[in-house]
Amino acid sequence: MEYDEDKMEYDEDKVDEMVLALLHLTAFKEGAGMRAWKGHDWNAMDRLYKRGYISDPQNAAKSVRMTESGAQKAQELFQEHFVRKV
Repeated sequence: MEYDEDKMEYDEDKVDEMVLALLHLTAFKEGAGMRAWKGHDWNAMDRLYKRGYISDPQNAAKSVRMTESGAQKAQELFQEHFVRKV
């Protein structure tokens, strides 16, 4: 089966949720704020920036600054999708 990402349709909102949740996994405290490593899909990172969750990912830094609302939403999504319920 041939793989053609350009023809593949997917739910961008779900992808963005997962990327934001994974940003929580790589987040670290810097000063009064939070940063996260930005090794995720560039289109998803750009959409998260446009939604106000992270700083502009198109720079030389290897991490992005997470806004307060972005850090909170990332933690909520990480807990919802990845934390085991006991």
